[in-house]
Amino acid sequence: MLRIAEHFSASDLGRQRQGNEDNLFVRAPLFVVADGMGGAQAGEVASEMAVESFDGGLPDGAPAEGLVKLIEDANRRIHDRSRAEAQRAGMGTTVTAAYVGEREVTIAHVGDSRAYLLRDDDLIRLTRDHSLVGELVARGKLTEEQAETHPQRSVITRALGPEPDVQVDVDAYQARAGDVFMVCSDGLTSMVPEARVKPILVGSGSLEQAGRELIAAANEAGGRDNITVILFRLEEVGGMDAGAGEYETREGDAVQEPPQGVSRRDGPAEGRTGTMEAARPKARLIEEPPVRTAPPPDRRRRRRRRVPGAVVAIALVLLIAGAGLWTASRAVYFVGVDDASGSVTLYRGLPYDLPFGLELYDRFYTSGVTLAQVPERRRAVFTEHKLRSKDDAENLVNELERGRIQ
Repeated sequence: MLRIAEHFSASDLGRQRQGNEDNLFVRAPLFVVADGMGGAQAGEVASEMAVESFDGGLPDGAPAEGLVKLIEDANRRIHDRSRAEAQRAGMGTTVTAAYVGEREVTIAHVGDSRAYLLRDDDLIRLTRDHSLVGELVARGKLTEEQAETHPQRSVITRALGPEPDVQVDVDAYQARAGDVFMVCSDGLTSMVPEARVKPILVGSGSLEQAGRELIAAANEAGGRDNITVILFRLEEVGGMDAGAGEYETREGDAVQEPPQGVSRRDGPAEGRTGTMEAARPKARLIEEPPVRTAPPPDRRRRRRRRVPGAVVAIALVLLIAGAGLWTASRAVYFVGVDDASGSVTLYRGLPYDLPFGLELYDRFYTSGVTLAQVPERRRAVFTEHKLRSKDDAENLVNELERGRIQ
């Protein structure tokens, strides 16, 4: 039987952000990181809602099923709130959760926060980024090294909040004594390459030292984003009944208080040790998404009209093209002007209107600056509808709101 021998958690503002949109949840045997996105404080709200969903612990049943249910429920709440409150429109968050069972660690994941395993001096990434460059790496179009410096690396393709439903990657990994797991936001991995992370984890005398060095390294590299790191190490125990004591950490374990505005949920162990069917030891993430069974079809007899094959073929081509265009529109942003208020506005999607009133974009964030307030010679920047990454578009609007566009 395994238990958590030592753990560390901390969140840092970084050097370039005004607020911290990261949130974390630390209550052994459950560890969660969420990295919010959205204008104003919407990202902080979304990530807070995500970690709050774990307050009650996992529901009864297999850990994988419980993690997926909690994340799907959080997604619906975030999505509903973003539609109900104009100031929260377009908010979303990543989430990466790790649950320690008797012999397995179950990882559930949406977005580009990450989970890693350090075993026998090997650093193994357990999650795949749901981002534009992550998809390109998966298809062999980019190498990992190219992805680390790609200008579109921050464009997310899957997150909690933007859509009413979300697909959650979940997998269980056979664990053993001495394993060190890391869950972190991309504020770490976008600043510190894996080749640098590994020697810090291997060479540090404690998880606290390792965690502090990782955060310092991210800040020294520029600290462009908030940085959140959770580390925990497992050890073997024998002759203990399954219960809360299995997960209680030892005196002196490092659990750091995050700065103001960051959620830390730390309390007594849950004592849930539900197990899944034995999984094979894995060294890499299973790339295939979880298989979902479709509901049984309605078997009542219906009278059907024959449709010419050519019509069906054309409809399928249009459907496939439309689906591809819609998927692409979720990964890009542009800056424009709201017709009603004249305010400079950040949109997600492609700047095109289709027949029948269909739009390939939606409002992501409305600034407090109208186009009339922008110097005339700079107005074209906000009306040309150039496609941008999320960070690039947000930075442009932020610079405008701070009066730095002259």
